[in-house]
Amino acid sequence: MDKNKVSIKKSGVHNKGLFANKDIPKGTKIIEYLGEKITKSEAERRGNNSKKRVYIFELSDTKDIDGDVRYNPAKYINHSCEPNSESVNEGDERIWIISIKKINKGDEITFDYGYGLENYKDHSCNCGTKKCVGYIVSEKYRNKLS
Repeated sequence: MDKNKVSIKKSGVHNKGLFANKDIPKGTKIIEYLGEKITKSEAERRGNNSKKRVYIFELSDTKDIDGDVRYNPAKYINHSCEPNSESVNEGDERIWIISIKKINKGDEITFDYGYGLENYKDHSCNCGTKKCVGYIVSEKYRNKLS
């Protein structure tokens, strides 16, 4: 983790979050999402059988990344209905969190988790933004819930 750029702190959104230690310009690679590269079937097994939080990101058509590892501070980035960053796949090997607007020093870094409507009631949202519909769902589905 680039400690000059970000740090983990208590979050009003959910338990812990990732915060900017300095101003981050729009279009900046903030942090890489790290973890164990696994098959889709293993990702499904872990997601369905896990009693703990799931930090699985789609990497490619055949692989995912399970970010629930000690060395992945990016797992602390919370969802927001008005995010200031997004995840971007770099080929089928890496995932970066990139700012989509200027992030000021002290701001929490957030992105849209992009969840679908399936089981949306299981994922309440506490981002508190004006666009929040109360559930963690992709922007394209929020109008169906508002």
